[in-house]
Amino acid sequence: MHSGEQGSSNLEMFGSLLRFFRERAGMTQEGLGGHAGYSKSQVAMVERGERPPKGRLVEIADETLSAQGALLAAARKLRTSALPAWTATYAEIEADATALHTYANHVVPGLLQTEAYAQAAISCNYPPLEDEEIAEKVAARLARQQLLQRRPTPALSFVLEQITLTRPIGGCSVLKEQLQHVLEVGRRRNVEIQVMPSNRETHSGLNGPMILLETQDRSQLAYVDGQSGGYFINEQPSLGDLFGRYGTLRAQALTPEASTELIEQVTREL
Repeated sequence: MHSGEQGSSNLEMFGSLLRFFRERAGMTQEGLGGHAGYSKSQVAMVERGERPPKGRLVEIADETLSAQGALLAAARKLRTSALPAWTATYAEIEADATALHTYANHVVPGLLQTEAYAQAAISCNYPPLEDEEIAEKVAARLARQQLLQRRPTPALSFVLEQITLTRPIGGCSVLKEQLQHVLEVGRRRNVEIQVMPSNRETHSGLNGPMILLETQDRSQLAYVDGQSGGYFINEQPSLGDLFGRYGTLRAQALTPEASTELIEQVTREL
């Protein structure tokens, strides 16, 4: 089965499961939407497998409908269904991480992307993707953002190169919405976002982007994504070097407060 077909199947599976528990609980689509901040039509689209669950729908539905974790498990499957094998493995680890630290140097990281920005970024792929493939990849990327809502709350930090805030992927209106979303996520107590200014003369991250993770058993690993795939680093001294490099990057970047001011300024100018 191709990744796009598998992703569609998993969306439909989740939707069917959601409908089963909702009907078993005697709740209408409108009623469930009221609990989760969804409209009736949005709940219907999720149940038909036409869109991934976003926000806190999964957590709220699982509790409200007494699904006993079944919806949470199905949602974890959604995170990986439309991803290449190496990225799927990463996404499974990411979903359960207790801490995640990201350095991005060319686009806003997937965990922070809006739907419109993700659509524009994925549409830039070469060779070009079919519309169905783009839709599945966007859905998978957005499904990964359940991490932002997860309990227990993970510790998240991001160091973003300034170019990620100014490159108008999707156009100025898409970028403006994206920056507003970054600011909103950055207000969470468990999230710190820093900007690496473009005029910085010294820089410890010139070798490229990276993601550092801490698992529930407090082990550490790193994930490095490249043009043709990604790979994990879990052995010393390379792992320690990357964590040290990221610490230096955070020291070289603007403070979270100064970063917020810069992002607000860029947003106003769009």
